[in-house]
Parts: sequence; C-alpha cells; structure tokens
Amino acid sequence: MEGIDDFHRPLLDKGIEKTKKVIKYLNHLQINVDKIISSPAVRALETAKLIAAGIDFPKEKILIEPRIYEGSVDRIVDLIYATEDTFDSLMIFGHNPAITYLANLFLNPGVEFIPTMGIACVSFDTDKWSEIPLAETKNEFILFPKSLPD
Repeated sequence: MEGIDDFHRPLLDKGIEKTKKVIKYLNHLQINVDKIISSPAVRALETAKLIAAGIDFPKEKILIEPRIYEGSVDRIVDLIYATEDTFDSLMIFGHNPAITYLANLFLNPGVEFIPTMGIACVSFDTDKWSEIPLAETKNEFILFPKSLPD
C-alpha cells in the first residue's frame, strides 16, 4: 500500500483469504499450539490473531516480540531456545527472508522460499527447547497456501 511504511502495512483481503485456507487445513490436521510469538508488524500480528482464533488459541496470549521484526535469524533462534520446557509446541509469525532462513536451519531438505502465509512444521526429538541443536528433527509438513484447494 502506497504511503504506508512496511511495519504499519495491514493485511490485505488476499492475505485474509490465504489465512482462512490455512486455518481450514490446520483444523483438518487438528493442530494445537501451546505458545504463539509474533512480530509486532501489523500484518504479522493480524495474521497471528486470525490463526489463533481459528485454532482456538487465546489471542490475548500471543506474545509480541520486536526481535522478530528486526530480521535477525539468530535472535529468533534465541527465542526458540529460551522457550520454557513446559510448552510442547511453538508457532512464530515473522517475515522473509528471516523466516525462510530459520526454517532451513531445521528442515531437511530445505526450501527455496517460504511464501506469505507459508508454514514449515518441524518436530524435535527432545523435551528441552535449549537442546534443539542436538536433537533429531522431523519435517511434519510444509504448507504453501497456493497448494490448498479454495
């Protein structure tokens, strides 16, 4: 949108429609999440709130983390490793290119690019977030909204 800086750019109707398709798919998979962390950028946070509502996660429990918007993969990784071990699952809403780089730290094989509203779901064979670097990983699913039916 012209005249609006990147941080304040809202989610467009097209983005809302993509998000609805993704919610439908996540519900089909019966995905539940224990913790959601989002960039404070308007479109990321709006997306996080839509997904949260769609999977019955309390929107008021979404953690807003400025370090995600800053784009440093290392800072996002630090957030993951610092997650409390009482949480079994974590969903992060952020921006490219950092999100694609982040996913490729754990995906095998990696992906060239995670598109808007794309999701990479990876599980780790560990009970401690801080031990993820040593854990065996498994690609659970990679979702690109374009591949979902309307």
